[in-house]
Amino acid sequence: MAFLAALFFGFVPMFLFAYILYWFDHYEKEPLPLLVGVFAWGAVVAAGGSYVLNTLFGISVFSLTGSEALSNLTTGSISAPLFEETLKGLAVVVVFLVFRRELDSILDGIVYAGIAALGFAATENVLYIWRGYMDGGWNGLLALVGIRVILVGWQHPVYTSFIGMGLAIARNNRSFFVKILAVLAGWFVAMFTHSVHNTLAAFTSLENLTCFIGLFLDWLGVFFLFAVIIWAGWSESRNIARHLKEEMQMGIIQAYHYHTATSAWRQGMARITALFGGNYRATSRFYQVIGELAHKKQQLARLGEEGGNSLIIQRYREELAQLAPQVRS
Repeated sequence: MAFLAALFFGFVPMFLFAYILYWFDHYEKEPLPLLVGVFAWGAVVAAGGSYVLNTLFGISVFSLTGSEALSNLTTGSISAPLFEETLKGLAVVVVFLVFRRELDSILDGIVYAGIAALGFAATENVLYIWRGYMDGGWNGLLALVGIRVILVGWQHPVYTSFIGMGLAIARNNRSFFVKILAVLAGWFVAMFTHSVHNTLAAFTSLENLTCFIGLFLDWLGVFFLFAVIIWAGWSESRNIARHLKEEMQMGIIQAYHYHTATSAWRQGMARITALFGGNYRATSRFYQVIGELAHKKQQLARLGEEGGNSLIIQRYREELAQLAPQVRS
């Protein structure tokens, strides 16, 4: 029963957090199978691989120094940030290399990185919550739920989001120097922020000042992440407003389509109305294509004919022309 509770509190809140990230991606939703894939990568590959590598690292340090305290400190401050962020970030690297067309913006990078990190956190939470039960019974289990889910539940997405942002910047830039710098900077900041958290935690109990400093920095990171998400969503709205004027002038979409497309609120209301009107699939696909078309036109302007952008734009225009008569708001 206790292990089932650990599974529930380990995974269900992380599913909810993943949905929150998915919800914030208003204008061009990422494919659900790909999001499930990066979550599974985090939960299985990243979590399992990190557990093995961190354990081997800790054993090596203990063998060399004979100090359990030093082994724990270096594992938390050096090994965990290095191996965990690298393995979580590899999920976004796979998207970057294999599903390149799905990584269009900084928001996309955050969504993929954050959901991969939440998969990792889910597995890690199960282990911590179960240990809480083994050490302190149900009170210990509930205490660990409070710490792992409420106090630090968003920390892994915060760290790994920097890798996603770095890869997204690299994806949308021509300069080889900028590409390399963005990827390395994102990876470094992810490891650094993770290391700061773990190092502070190593010197703290809940009564100590360093704990509150750590929590302050953790939640500062959470607020920063969501500030970037809100800014990125606003940027995508501006991108649609800038690039879809041409399609409105060409008569592919109507003025009310354009007006709705530039607002997450109006898009949401249009989808709800379509749900009761029997044309939800057409409406949802219509606004999804508008978001993808805006990204492709932006990439054409920045990157040229990378990946045949003009042909993709033409295909999106044709699809919009077919869907537009079915979309009434």
